[in-house]
Amino acid sequence: MSDGLYAALVAAAALWGAAAGAVLPRAAYRFSAPAGQEWRTACPAGHPVTGWLGRARCGSCAGPSYGPGAACVVVTALVCGALAAATGTRPELGVWLLLAPVGVLLAVVDLRVQRLPDPLTLPFAATALVLLGLAALAPEHAGEWTTALLGALALGAGYFVLFLINPAGMGFGDVKLALGAGAVLGWYGWPTVMLGTFAGFLFGALYGGALVVARRAGRKTAIPFGPFLIGGALTGLLIGAYAA
Repeated sequence: MSDGLYAALVAAAALWGAAAGAVLPRAAYRFSAPAGQEWRTACPAGHPVTGWLGRARCGSCAGPSYGPGAACVVVTALVCGALAAATGTRPELGVWLLLAPVGVLLAVVDLRVQRLPDPLTLPFAATALVLLGLAALAPEHAGEWTTALLGALALGAGYFVLFLINPAGMGFGDVKLALGAGAVLGWYGWPTVMLGTFAGFLFGALYGGALVVARRAGRKTAIPFGPFLIGGALTGLLIGAYAA
């Protein structure tokens, strides 16, 4: 691929990410309800909120945005651009670009309320496997659908064991999210699965340690692990795509 075409691909992916990120804030706000509560149906002032995609801004009260705005756009654009840079024109890039905005949305919701919504986690895993199955039928793909399926089962089972051992430290939403992360990582093989899994735990440990050092949390303080699981999966995926 020529340098010009490569640059155009990365730029197009980043623009897609920015566009997708721009419609995430409303869903992020509505899904950011504490565990046990229904998804939000009203703005902070009490006016009804309809739909799931779009800005988190109420037209009735004309108040400021009540959900993440620019951050979603920037992060999703960077993630999609990085995925394009790593994957190139291989067919699985389309899968990564479709899944990336959902991963960003999940990370945002978990950071806000320590909750990973079932309407996102389980469909994420199923969609990943279906789309990767289609990518496996296209020429010039660089992964294996079988290891994607086995990766999903293995990582999901591993997180389920951790949940059984310490339910207070590992939520069941993380177990469901691990299915999708395992599928994505498994596409590029078992070394990528191990790398992405290790990176997620490393990121989480560093974050928790930093909070303890800053005296903003204790050793038993619960932290949202979903963003680090997703960050580890992204790290493994980028390295796996470059190496493929």
